[in-house]
Amino acid sequence: MTEQDKTAKKDLEDQAQWFVIHTYSGHENKVKFNLDSMVKNMALEDLIFDVQVPMEEVVEEKEGVTKVKERKMFPSYVLVKMIMNDRTWYLVRNTRGVTGFVGPGSKPIPLSENEVRMLGVATKEEVLNDFNVGDRVKVLAGPFKDFVGTVKGLDYDKGTVNVIISMFGRDTNIELEFNHIIQA
Repeated sequence: MTEQDKTAKKDLEDQAQWFVIHTYSGHENKVKFNLDSMVKNMALEDLIFDVQVPMEEVVEEKEGVTKVKERKMFPSYVLVKMIMNDRTWYLVRNTRGVTGFVGPGSKPIPLSENEVRMLGVATKEEVLNDFNVGDRVKVLAGPFKDFVGTVKGLDYDKGTVNVIISMFGRDTNIELEFNHIIQA
């Protein structure tokens, strides 16, 4: 792929929007796999860029043993980053396990930038560029959910943010994934 092709693909990806599709219950990962395969087979990588099943980590305690498990944030829903046209709409809509797009009638409605950020599907670069050292942020997930803190540092390579929160009257430094915080 030449530099010109890479630039053109990046420009197209910048125009793409996130859409929500409804699936049969329990078929989210199958839909993701089928859609990824169909995009590759039909050479639509320049129009459908990403398919994700949003997951969250949940701490479960059973018989004194603490385990961290992943579970689907929105059962029966899958997110797709794509440029909407007749061809991509048809491909997604006719993927096995998909019942339709979320939106009134048959008109899909794209997610806003804030909704994408809160779902944790934005790219690391998009999110990390929105934060600076000293910003006040709110924690969205994990054991520190709903705590408010201050950004102490950003690790662009790992996609993490160091945040200082006040807990029991003491400042505590925690490392969070980029999609676990929003501006306070």
